[in-house]
Amino acid sequence: MDVIDIIRTKRDHGELTDPQIDWVIDAYTRGTVADEQMSALAMAILLNGMTRREIARWTAAMIASGERLDIAGDLSAAGGAARPTADKHSTGGVGDKITLPLAPLVAACGAVVPQLSGRGLGHTGGTLDKLESIPGWRASLSNKEMLDVLGSAGCVVCAAGEGLAPADRKLYALRDVTGTVESIPLIASSIMSKKIAEGTGSLVLDVKVGTGAFMKTLDDARELASTMVGLGTDHGVRTVALVTDMSTPLGRTAGNALEVREALEVLAGEGPADVVALTLALAREMLDAAGLPDADPAKALADGSAMDAWRRMITAQGGDPDAPLPDARETHTVTAATSGVLTRLDAYDVGVAAWRLGAGRARKEDPVQAAAGIVLHAKPGDPVTEGAPLLTLHTDTPDRIPHALESLTSSYDIAPAGTEFVVGPIVHERIG
Repeated sequence: MDVIDIIRTKRDHGELTDPQIDWVIDAYTRGTVADEQMSALAMAILLNGMTRREIARWTAAMIASGERLDIAGDLSAAGGAARPTADKHSTGGVGDKITLPLAPLVAACGAVVPQLSGRGLGHTGGTLDKLESIPGWRASLSNKEMLDVLGSAGCVVCAAGEGLAPADRKLYALRDVTGTVESIPLIASSIMSKKIAEGTGSLVLDVKVGTGAFMKTLDDARELASTMVGLGTDHGVRTVALVTDMSTPLGRTAGNALEVREALEVLAGEGPADVVALTLALAREMLDAAGLPDADPAKALADGSAMDAWRRMITAQGGDPDAPLPDARETHTVTAATSGVLTRLDAYDVGVAAWRLGAGRARKEDPVQAAAGIVLHAKPGDPVTEGAPLLTLHTDTPDRIPHALESLTSSYDIAPAGTEFVVGPIVHERIG
């Protein structure tokens, strides 16, 4: 095989053969194909796309680059009760803390939830970063430790092991620094190679659309959702997708410890209406896909069983569920410039501001501040009063505040009082 021929084929709108795809993924993983060569191929894929067959083969080659788990089989072999496995993946957004209440909620309803999650990069938050604000909690678990947590708590949220789809880990880092993150074939194969290799029996995808998402239009979100549902189905994983809104941040917080607090409110039977609604919608899809359509996730929130599963999971991963979460050393409040009705609060702008306050990272190796982030005192549709708090910025480093404020200068709109405003749906459509 000649990598130059492969690059030229895709550059010239050609279709790669199965042997070409298998070889280039394997060669890149082993270091035979250089970063600059894979960068050129990734850009050609971004510009010219891939067929359904190419995407399926690309995904299969990335799965084959590492190990493939069988969580249900391993739990059964260890003497655990036979329970269906269900997982969820979000394409990323601002204030998207849904995994935190969702995993223990679905576990409390009878499924096993192996939630392999990631870290934040840029304006999107990372589930592992949020949970690491809990004293003692560990993201990195061996396969045995992961199975032990699943056995005792019914759910686990942890980092993917080094052995799962190593080709994707290497390619993801390259895409991030070469302007090729937005490629739908590469996004779909990246997400699905890890989820299929993880060995879950069913998967629900939360595909975000809007200013704070990678997919800015419904058409692009539908294409990504359909592609991933097809990949999952082709590999024997029951897969469904919800296309959900990310034009406004989810809930009332964006950050790490701030979002954990909000997730705990949801688990206590309270919390913001949009977070509760999306958590329940995804829980019902996961339970249905897992063959548990009669389970009632709303009841599990109300009776405390979801909170019990959360406490078991956090404790099993070394965390103290009763420990106080960190508070920021500095805060700064943004007030409403006029009275009226808030009609827009841009998710991307809020995400960038939270990132600049220290809640996110520009590079994978950057540290994050557990207490940094933003509290939203109003959401679109809410009445606001001139001079009243609109946003509160939290950070441990006050010199970050002016830079964060720059991203918020045109982040919201206030219409005159009495303006009729209808809040759009949180779930746009279901695919699969």
